[in-house]
Amino acid sequence: MPRSVNSVASRARRKKVLKQTKGNFGSRRNVITVAKNTLDKGLGYSYRDRRKKKGQFRSLWIQRINAGVRQYDMSYSEFIGKLEKKGIALNRKTLADLAMNHPEAFQAVVEKVK
Repeated sequence: MPRSVNSVASRARRKKVLKQTKGNFGSRRNVITVAKNTLDKGLGYSYRDRRKKKGQFRSLWIQRINAGVRQYDMSYSEFIGKLEKKGIALNRKTLADLAMNHPEAFQAVVEKVK
């Protein structure tokens, strides 16, 4: 009895990989063995960076808050310390938004902390 191979499923599997590597350069998009390696690496990076993204945003917020409080002769760590001591529960995302888009509201927060 001849060997039966499920070529429909094999083709579908390959097409799925090639569809996901669309947009890559050269053989990375159309040679199945290279494309498979590229895809594995890319999926690993995307998984890792979805988690790193949160830390990067926190870092950005801290930089914005620091830039905002430097205008009032205060450092970021000093500001956050006084904020905690006063019991003001504003997160860094909100504080960064205030510092960037609502300077008068941010100034009020800084004055309250001082």
